[in-house]
Amino acid sequence: MHATVQAPTTKEQRKVILGSSLGSVFEFYDLYLFGSLASVIAKQFFSGLNPTTGFIFALLTFAAGFIIRPFGALFFGRIGDMVGRKYTFLVTIGIMGLSTFVVGLLPSYSTIGIAAPIILIALRLLQGLAIGGEYGGAATYVAEHAPQNRRGYYTSWIQITSPLGLLLSLIVILICRQITGPAFDDWGWRLPFLLSIILFAISVWIRLTMEESPAFKKMKAEGTLSKAPLTESFARWGNLKIVLLVLFGLMAGQATVSYTGQFYSLFFLSQVLKVDPSTVNLLQGGALLIASPFYIVFGILADKIGRKWIIMGGCLLGILTYFPIFQALTHYANPALERAQNSAPITVTADPNDCSFQFNPTGTAKFTSSCDVAKQVLTAAAATYQNVAGAPGTTATIKIGELEIPSYSSQGRSPDDAKKKEAEFKKAVSDGLAKSGYPTKADPAEVNVPMTLLLLTILILYVVMVYAPTAAMLVELFPTRIRYTSMSLPYHIGFGWFGGLLPSIVFALSAQNGNIYFGLWYPILIAVMTFIIGAIWLPETKDVDINAIK
Repeated sequence: MHATVQAPTTKEQRKVILGSSLGSVFEFYDLYLFGSLASVIAKQFFSGLNPTTGFIFALLTFAAGFIIRPFGALFFGRIGDMVGRKYTFLVTIGIMGLSTFVVGLLPSYSTIGIAAPIILIALRLLQGLAIGGEYGGAATYVAEHAPQNRRGYYTSWIQITSPLGLLLSLIVILICRQITGPAFDDWGWRLPFLLSIILFAISVWIRLTMEESPAFKKMKAEGTLSKAPLTESFARWGNLKIVLLVLFGLMAGQATVSYTGQFYSLFFLSQVLKVDPSTVNLLQGGALLIASPFYIVFGILADKIGRKWIIMGGCLLGILTYFPIFQALTHYANPALERAQNSAPITVTADPNDCSFQFNPTGTAKFTSSCDVAKQVLTAAAATYQNVAGAPGTTATIKIGELEIPSYSSQGRSPDDAKKKEAEFKKAVSDGLAKSGYPTKADPAEVNVPMTLLLLTILILYVVMVYAPTAAMLVELFPTRIRYTSMSLPYHIGFGWFGGLLPSIVFALSAQNGNIYFGLWYPILIAVMTFIIGAIWLPETKDVDINAIK
């Protein structure tokens, strides 16, 4: 017979649960700060690359922190199941906080050369390692304090830390932009990282006041702690099959929906539609303010009707509406671009054998063919184009409306000649785009703020649906003795790999295909996979007694 953990009733116990959530806000502030400043990071640390490759590399550096998160989940999950939840909290917050602060002090590429991006990537890996142990501990800790019939509500406070962390980062960035003005891209971007030391100190204090989870203390007193949580979690088929089901039938689709709504929408507005960064931050911040209270609403709803179909519903809505929503963002945020696309469509006619895949994550590949040169220039201008197969051996040609511009190959040219030819070609394309009405940036007077805000809010509401009930569901699928380890790995593979790589994958797919919307197929197809697997095999867990799971 297992004792049921009672709902916390004292002021001190309520503070412990709230403290866990507030500490996580800082973790997500650190995480999202880098993503929000990806374009500035590209200029500071990858200035030795061309702008398109530099931005992709910045996105991949952002993703590097996600890639390592599953390893952090294994390392800290094991500690959390063997030593305790509170101890693990303090270690993860320390690594995360100090790594973020050091980014604000790191010299740029122009100062120390290749050492700058190498150190930056190392810091991102440390951040990712720390957050790999953060979420599982926070979700487990709160759920093990929550009453049986209110677990969805209590853990929704952990889920709301993600948008609150993003909102806080956007507010700090906006204030720093206003204070530093044009100098923000030079040195002002460092301030949000340096100011994080204040949040770090507050978070450490909060976590020092926290008590250990009652469920963990009970296991420790009874001597029933797991001696090999990794083996029990992943080497025994009974638990491993649940881990795999959670990864593909829950976390993969949930992660891509989350990062499409919260991150790719930011990149799309700022990098593709060329909307002013301050405007983008205000719009995204407004959408987060509107949508965030619904985390609690859906947490309460999950306690009443269940977790599964709320999550599956969010995936399905993303599948059905991503293309029309992002097309509508173009219509309302940069209507001049939409008009130009309709009145002066662009084609690239080239020998298919002359064209390479445009994704260059290392920045070492040199694209010298006439086809590659043409596509690089159009991608940098965020111009949508169609590919037309040309005769073998012919030079690629860009056609903007009725205007034809022949490309060139930089292969075999001297550095000076190649640089001169590049400048001439870019000017010809830029002039052609301008004459055909293609804007170099979105006109602030033409941005339809209410409709753009509405569309961003809808995207974030999808995030709320898939994310709000997740912590409760994850906790309810695994036994207490290996809960921290078991739930952390699929969560961080889902968010770290399927989600963390999303911005760079979507950006690169769109650049290669020539269609600014083409990359959306990635989150849509992943969400389709999760919806099918989850709808058929994922169990409903609303009424599970987490202390009775074996």
